[in-house]
Amino acid sequence: MSGGRAAETALDASLAALRHRDLSEAELSRRLGERGFDERERDDALATLRRTGLLDDERYAAARAASLAARGAGDALIRHDLERAGVPRELLDAALESLEDELFRARRIVGRRGPGPKTARYLGAKGFANETIETSVTVDSDS
Repeated sequence: MSGGRAAETALDASLAALRHRDLSEAELSRRLGERGFDERERDDALATLRRTGLLDDERYAAARAASLAARGAGDALIRHDLERAGVPRELLDAALESLEDELFRARRIVGRRGPGPKTARYLGAKGFANETIETSVTVDSDS
């Protein structure tokens, strides 16, 4: 950080950011850039955090996907969130594959909310696929 806050290193800033919640490598790098750290400083800090296990995109992707799914998100919303966080595609795909099937998650929501157009719109807004919505609402409305 040329001529800036000499007392705070990129590693210090990274540790402070990670204290609040897990971040993807891309998110953390972006934050460090916004704080004025140059590319070399960011790369050094990220390498140290990867080596120590404090920064792990695979862990981040799996935990974030599970958290969003538990809060009722569909696969499209989860995919969008992880893409926005800069998670590499292979880790994003693995995180989605590790989740309970989207149809089962949708059926659980339909079971709580009841079938109908309002629930179908809710599922759509939460990132569920149209096919999943049609199947879950139809199957549950027949039972």
